[in-house]
Amino acid sequence: MKKIELNSLTLDETKEFVLSLGQKSYRGEQLFSSLNRHKILDIQKIHQLPKEFRDTLETQSRINKIKILNRFDSKVDDTKKFLYLLEDNNIIESVYMKYDHGNSICISTQVGCRMGCSFCASTKEGRIRNLTAAEMLNQIYIMENDLNLTIDNIVLMGSGEPLDNYENTLKFLNIIHDPKGHNTSYRNITLSTCGIIPRIYDLGREGVPITLSISLHSPFDQYRSQIMPISKKYKINELMEACKFYTRTNNRRLTFEYTLIEGINDREEDINELVKILKGINAHINLIPLNPIKEYNMNRPSKNNVEIFYKKLKKIGIPVTIRKEKGADISASCGQLRRDYLDKTQPN
Repeated sequence: MKKIELNSLTLDETKEFVLSLGQKSYRGEQLFSSLNRHKILDIQKIHQLPKEFRDTLETQSRINKIKILNRFDSKVDDTKKFLYLLEDNNIIESVYMKYDHGNSICISTQVGCRMGCSFCASTKEGRIRNLTAAEMLNQIYIMENDLNLTIDNIVLMGSGEPLDNYENTLKFLNIIHDPKGHNTSYRNITLSTCGIIPRIYDLGREGVPITLSISLHSPFDQYRSQIMPISKKYKINELMEACKFYTRTNNRRLTFEYTLIEGINDREEDINELVKILKGINAHINLIPLNPIKEYNMNRPSKNNVEIFYKKLKKIGIPVTIRKEKGADISASCGQLRRDYLDKTQPN
């Protein structure tokens, strides 16, 4: 019999489960809070529950556990990168970043990724599997325990495409937001997607007003499809309509991630086209100078050229920022550390 994964259950699901075991509903609340507020990862250590019930839980259910495989602390800023070992020996990563507005974590949602974006290290071996809600939550809880702090802001932008793991991502959002658990505001959660259009509409209808971050990287289908294969399936005009729907239904400003690649998407015509496609969308652009990887060693624009692109967008009236580089000395870009680790430990 396959055991129920307790720390992947929402509060309502936890209550239903304990009721099925002949317990009162409030025991479900105690169990849920023990897992998600007090971050207890051992059934027998949940002392709010009677010993007999804990023994029953161990026969019917389990707690998913992941371990810290390694931690890398940047010497140039407060960034810390975690490699986690999953129960099946797969490896994922998370990044801790300290900002003026609070402690932030960037978590993974899949082992690998099948989206195939050219400059992303996490997609090179494809998607191995989806993470469960518990495996997403554990990245946060274990990091909080290890660093003895509270995570204020959560970004689903590590390895994987969150909307390609839609059901587990929704459960994660429900659990992490629940007042009886971690109680993270939806407004402190950002989900980054390459643009799976049907799921953007689905997410818009869910009533979870998180910040949606769209990986755009070019305003032209011709060039975007060379960087991001998903653009061959979903065109930019369709993506913009989905974005407008999301902003209308959730009253949230969108972020467009824009990795600057010299000679590819940093031209005057790119600026002019950005103005056209973003018309009527409450959004801002986050400029990211390319961080080359061995499979995509295109040119990173100079700091001066990044500033010129930034100033031109700002002059036109498009809200824009340049992402501050974090953890450059510890491979803090998405998927880089995990990929470097695998390259060093796996036989040729």
